[in-house]
Amino acid sequence: MTAQSGAVPHVVHLDLSGRTALVTGGGSGIGRACALRLAAAGAAVIVVDRNLEAARRVAAETGGRAVGVDLAGPGAMECLDTGISDTGVDVVVNNAGLQHVSPVQDFPAERFAYIQKVMVEAPFLIARRTLPHMYARGWGRIINISSVHGLRASAFKSAYVSAKHALEGLSKVIALEGAAHGVTANCINPAYVRTPLVEGQIAAQAASHGIPESEVVEKIMLGRAAIKRLIEPAEIAELMAYLCSPAASFITGTSIAVDGGWTAN
Repeated sequence: MTAQSGAVPHVVHLDLSGRTALVTGGGSGIGRACALRLAAAGAAVIVVDRNLEAARRVAAETGGRAVGVDLAGPGAMECLDTGISDTGVDVVVNNAGLQHVSPVQDFPAERFAYIQKVMVEAPFLIARRTLPHMYARGWGRIINISSVHGLRASAFKSAYVSAKHALEGLSKVIALEGAAHGVTANCINPAYVRTPLVEGQIAAQAASHGIPESEVVEKIMLGRAAIKRLIEPAEIAELMAYLCSPAASFITGTSIAVDGGWTAN
C-alpha cells in the first residue's frame, strides 16, 4: 500500500481583503484547510460546524467567527443568519458532509433523509441566503466540495452518491443564474482525502466488503486510482483558492476531479 503524504501544493496568489467567507464543516479536514487558506488570503472567515468546540478552535486559528449548528436541524438557517449578522458573504464553501455505508435494502430511511438535508438542502438554503449580497456586489464564489462520487457510484453508498449527484446539479444551476452577476459556482471532486470522515469509514467499509480493515485503503479507497495515495486537505484548499482568484473568473458550472486518475478508467 502506498498512502504517504503528498507534496505541499504551490500557493496561488490570492487577495480576499474585504471579503467574507463561510465554510461549512469547517472544524476539521477539508473545511479547516479551506478556512485557513481563506484567512491567509485576507478574508474574514465564518467557520460553521456541528461541533462548536472544533469550530471555535479553527476560528481562533483564522481570527474568524465560529457558528455551531446542525445543518439538518430545525432553525439551522436562522442560526447561520445570526452568525452572519451585519455582513454579507462573498465566498461560500459547502463542505459539510457525512457518510453511511449500507446496502440499499438495509439503509435506514431516516439516515438517507438526514444526509440529503446536510449535503443538498443546506447548500441550497445557504445559496438562497447569500446570493443576493453577491449579486449586489457583482462578485461571488460558491465552491461545492463534491466528490468523485458526484461523478461515479460505489456500492453501499446510496445516500452519499445521491446527495453528491444532486449537489452537482444545484451547482450548475447556480452557475447559469449567477453568471450575469459576476458569481461563479463550481464543484471540486476529490477521491479519498486524509480526513476524519475517511478514517471513520474504514471499519464500515471492512464490514460491508468482508475484508480486514488493513486492506480497505489499498483495495477499496485506492483501488481505482492511478496515483496510490490519499489526498491531503491542503491540496483541495489550494484548488478552492484558485477558483476564487481572478485567473479562474471564466471557470463556472464545472466539476474538477482531484482523483488521481480514478475517472480516467
